[in-house]
Order: sequence, then structure tokens, then C-alpha cells
Amino acid sequence: FFTQPISENANCNNTTTMGKKSRRTNRNKSKVKSNKKKLSGANGTATEDKSQSTENVEDILSIGEETETSACDNNDTAAAVATNGHAKEEIEKAEAEDAEVEEEGSVPNGLTESLSLLTDAQRKLALALCEAGQSHLFAHWPKPSGISSPSSQAVAKIKVRFMEQLERMDAGYESRGGLTGYIENAKVLLAKSQAGENPLEGWKPSVPTGNLFEVGTKDYAEMEKVGLGEVGACGFVLVAGGLGERLGYGGIKLALPSETVTGTCYLQYYIETILAIQTKYSASGVKLPLCIMVSNDTSAGTVSLLSENDNFGMDADQITIVQQGDGVPALLDNNAKIALDTKDRYKIQAKPHGHGDIHALMYTHGIAEKWEASGIKWTIFFQDTNGLAFHTLPLALGVSKKHGFIMNSLAVPRKAKQAIGAITKLEHQQTKEVRTINVEYNQLDPLLRATSFPDGDVNDKKTGYSPFPGNINQLVFDLHAYGKAINRTKGAMPEFVNPKYKDEAKTVFKKPTRLECMMQDFPTILEGKTETQFVGFTSIAADLCFSPVKNATVDGVKMQENGTHPGVAATGEADQYEAVAKIMRSIGCKVGVPDPVTFAGITFVPGPEIVLHPGFVSFPGEYQNRFSKPSSVRISANSSLVVSGRCTDLVIESLDLRGALIIDCEEGATGGVIRDLKVCNQGWHKVAVGESEEDEVLRMRGYRINKTETKTITFKKDGTFVESGDSEPLPEGIADLLSPGQTESSEKTKECMCTIQ
Repeated sequence: FFTQPISENANCNNTTTMGKKSRRTNRNKSKVKSNKKKLSGANGTATEDKSQSTENVEDILSIGEETETSACDNNDTAAAVATNGHAKEEIEKAEAEDAEVEEEGSVPNGLTESLSLLTDAQRKLALALCEAGQSHLFAHWPKPSGISSPSSQAVAKIKVRFMEQLERMDAGYESRGGLTGYIENAKVLLAKSQAGENPLEGWKPSVPTGNLFEVGTKDYAEMEKVGLGEVGACGFVLVAGGLGERLGYGGIKLALPSETVTGTCYLQYYIETILAIQTKYSASGVKLPLCIMVSNDTSAGTVSLLSENDNFGMDADQITIVQQGDGVPALLDNNAKIALDTKDRYKIQAKPHGHGDIHALMYTHGIAEKWEASGIKWTIFFQDTNGLAFHTLPLALGVSKKHGFIMNSLAVPRKAKQAIGAITKLEHQQTKEVRTINVEYNQLDPLLRATSFPDGDVNDKKTGYSPFPGNINQLVFDLHAYGKAINRTKGAMPEFVNPKYKDEAKTVFKKPTRLECMMQDFPTILEGKTETQFVGFTSIAADLCFSPVKNATVDGVKMQENGTHPGVAATGEADQYEAVAKIMRSIGCKVGVPDPVTFAGITFVPGPEIVLHPGFVSFPGEYQNRFSKPSSVRISANSSLVVSGRCTDLVIESLDLRGALIIDCEEGATGGVIRDLKVCNQGWHKVAVGESEEDEVLRMRGYRINKTETKTITFKKDGTFVESGDSEPLPEGIADLLSPGQTESSEKTKECMCTIQ
């Protein structure tokens, strides 16, 4: 990867949306400058009705609509063009002339003759692109015939739509110089790539500053306690630009159920957790804000999901949606020639610019300043399908508070050479500049070997892991310092390019490439030791903080066969249950571990299925208060426990669960105490579904949950409760699945009884 440093006044804005258009026709050899003089007084305006769709556009383009005669006055555009006996012949002649090599910066005749269709801004942009070596974008534009007809009007609209797409892309990159700046930046980076320059040349790596924690330890509890004092002053940034198509899901990923026991989608889970934090830890009157970064693909779906569910209980003024757009132009070669869409010559081929754009959007919308003015001290960045995102938030905040970190990356222990970016401290040998930053795994090992680590990336003998932890892109920022930094660069992150070449000389790409930026490269914009030394990490096992759903099941099967976490819907759900069980075990609850199961080729530990509403318990430090006598809480390996609603005062003192139990709290209910409750019923079971399953949520998991028998306890507003469902006596001698090889005493399993206060 080849990166570009950022100048003081450089910045990156949101990437923008796209329209459609393109061109091809015989070219004018006159230079751009002379055209600017000649056309500076042009008074032509763009077609007013830019939104009207055009039928038979492909027919028009394939024949060459704008050379037609009055026969094109026919309402059937395609037929009218076809009746012109000379049209096709003239276009073919024009395209043959286009094949000739042009001078750099020349303006195609079709563009010159079409400038009257465009606005002043569009004319300037088109000519600037030609001057920047992008004349091919307009080479196929037919010259207007001067005769008004349905086909000529249609082509005019297509040309204008094309320029509107270019305008939006130009505006999205305005802070870096617009599209001409994009082209120049690309040429520099592509030249470095072709020359084989090492982007990390001159940097010496070392182990970064940070801490490794384990839940249930004294160190964890003490650091989390510090963080709990800060969590009520956080703003949250959700990077959510993705659709679920790759996973086999037709909607946005935020709408995916994080688990199928309750069907709670990811966005609902995130918002309910933020609201629970607000209720428990924020000062009176403080609302915790949420910024969601969307793309054109996900914008409508995100807005709809929120509006249809009343924002999942969050006030509208707490939510800010910023739109990233469709991307940046794809590039064909080392000269940074912009690629036209392979299926539509009147459309630019676009690619994502990367999630680094979030910092530019935070700057553009003034979010950091607004949040700080409202009393927010920290900002938390997280991604769209990680159901474990918040368990360790107070821990990371505690580390940031203790060390004064400007940026703190939540990280996971990483095996040497594991295919995940590594948090690394770098020092430049000449400038002495220091950065703690993510280094891609394929760059880390050669960098280490070339400097002071002759063995490269190897596991530490004591921990069994690489000393360079894995980056998971969950970031904690000191909001004041963050805002100060993005104000300097207007949120721009350094760009990089990673072309795939066909030839050894690196002159031909296998497919078009583009410039990208990443949000974790924020440390590159920090200045001086007063900033750069305050970047670190907080490391904890992935099973408590990171289980993204990002792969289709068929791909996950292959990954699991190769020893890699599959990152599919089934494992994302199972890991949510296991994370809660792990926390409960850490305080002394006796929670069973079932045998692994396999559905749709994915093997995972299926439970126990434990879903605890964040209003009941949000973080490990709260569990002791919710399970006041943890040694008296026993949940068998195949059981299911759901605590729904906002049961803020509920305490589970003693419970023996062998089946399915739902504890519900109405809105406003205070809860109560569960004491000496024994539940034994047939519970819930996973049943395989095939690829013919109509429900895509179930199909992507490979199973459905059959809820055979359930006991439900509902606490009411008036302090009473109601029970429903049957609980049968536990059979004597039943195998206790709480731990392998252990059986339950028959005296404790003779009857199910309940005392609730």
C-alpha cells in the first residue's frame, strides 16, 4: 500500500453521490486555454427537467442520436433515430476519428459543441478535466445537430446527468483540490507504487503502549470502575455504510437481527444500550448523541428503520445522519485515467473511498464542536454488525482516562502473522516523529525483519501471542483533542493506493483501482510529542468484544476450515450468548457449556441462549449487583434466559434454570427479586433449515429456534407480577450440564418452586 502524507491545508470531504453520463465523438485539437477564452461568454443553460427518465437510451447511444434529421420528431425516439439513414454512418465515422491519438489536454469536438448545454460550473469542470488528461471521458459525445427532437433532448439530458455526477464527485473531494486534485494525488501514489517504494521506509517499529486485560480480574475491575465514571459523557459514531447483500440479506446490515431469540436488530441494540448508559450514568438533562455514517445505498434504509420504530426510543435531536456518498472515480492506469462504467459510457465507474471519510464528515457537520458544547467528553467509533461492541467500553475509557490518551484503540490478542492489522509504535529515524498506528499484517513482518526484530512477527513465549495486538477499529477519542486535530486538516486522512498489476513492469492493472483512506489512520494528523505520545491501545480477548457479521455462510465455511473465525450470522449470534455467559461465570454464576453443533457447514457453541436487556445490565461491573448471590445462579448448558424490558431494579438472587425462562418488565416497572426459582421445561431447540428456506435471516444462519415450552414472569407497574407457562419437576438423577462430568444432587432437583419479592 502506498500512502500520501497530508499537507497543512489538505482535507477530505464526504465522497458524494453519482448520476449518469459519458461521451464519445471526433475530437477537437484546440487547447483548453483557447476554448476557455472562446467559451467564456457562452450563455447556454442546462436542460431544466434533469430528473425525467429517458426511454431507449441504449438504442439512442448505439446509433448516435444527435446527428439525426427531422425524422426524429417522431415520439418513438428509437424508431426515429433508426429511420435516419445517415446517422449510424456518421457516428461510426466520428468514432473512427476518435480512435486517433490526441494531444494531452485537447477538447473533443462533441464536448466543445455541447458546452451550451452546461452550466458555467460544469463547463469549467469539463475543461479542467480535459486539461488534466481526461479528454477520453467526452470523446464519444456526439455533436448536437441543432434540431430539437425527442432523441436530441434525451441525449442532452444524459450529458447533463453525466456532468452532475462529476460535479458531485468534485464537490466531495473539494478540500483536496476536487477531481483534478484527486488525479494529481493518484499520479503521485501510482508512481510510487510502480517504482516499488516502501511506504514505511525510514520507520522503526517497537511495541506500543497499552494494557492487556482479562474479565474477572482485579485489574479489569479497577480500570472499568474508572471508566464507569466517564461513560455518561460519551458521543457515539456508528460507521454503517454497508448493505447485507454479501451476507445473503436484502436490507441494510443495521436491520439484521443480532440474535434470533428476541429478533433485536443491531441498530435497536446499539440505541437501547446508549439509552441505558444515559439513564444510569449521565448527568441530569444530558442526552448522549449518536452520529450514523451512511452511504447512498444505506441512507434511505437507515432513515426508514429509525422512523418506523420511533428511533427505538431515542429522541430525534440525539441522532445525526451524515452521508458518505457513492465513492471516488476508478482509475484505469498509472496516468490516473478515470474509468467509465463498463455498461454505461455516460456514467463514471465509482469505488468506495473508505471509512476514513467519517472524520471529514465529522468536521464538515461541526459535530465535535456541538458535542463538546453539550458536555460530551469522549467519542466512541464502532461498526455496524458487532454485537459485542459495548461490553468493554468502560474498560477502554478507564485506560484512556488513566493514560491521558487522545486515541485509544480497542484491540484483541493476535497470533503472529495472523491476517489482521497490528497496533504498532513507529519512530522515523530521521525526523524522530513517533506514531502509534495500525500496520497491515502483510507489511508488519518484513518491516520487523528489516529493522530491530530479526525473527519478524513471532509469538511471545509467555503470552503465546504477538506483542503487536490486533486492530478491530473500535476507537475511543478524547473529544476536545479530536476536534482540534480534525480542524487542522478538515478531517482528511492520508490516502493510499493498492493496484493489482498484470505485468512485471507494473504498467497494466488487472482491474481499475482507486485511492482510499481509513479511519484508524487518525494518528497521522497528530502533531508533536504533546499529541503523538498519547496514542495507545486496550487489549482483551475477542470473545468479549469482537464478533462481526461480515461474511456469507459459504465463505465462512472456507474460513473456518482454514482456522479463521468465519464472521457469519450464526457465529455472531452464538458469540453474543457466550460473551454474557463468560461474564456471568467470571463473577461465580454456574453457567453450562454445551457441545458444539454444526448448521449449514458452520460449527459453533450454541448457548446457553442468554439475552439480557441493557437496561437490566450493560457492563461486567454491573453483573454482581444484578446477580447478588452468583453461586446460587445455575443455568444448564441447553437453557435459554431472556430478561427483556427496562428492568432496572430487577435482582436475580437465586435461580436453577433447565429450560426456557423469560423475565419481562413493563415500561415503568421497578422489577423485584427472583429468589429460589427453579424452572424445568422442554425449553427451546435449534432446528436445521435448508437453502429453500424463505426467511433470509434463518437461511443465512442455517437454523430456526423452536420454542417448545417457556415460563414467563412479568413484573407490572403496580409492583405485582404475573406468571405463565408450565414448569415441571426436575427428574431425579438428571445429568447436570453445568460442567462436563458433573451430576446434580437429586435433593436439589425434586421440585420447581418460586419465591418472588
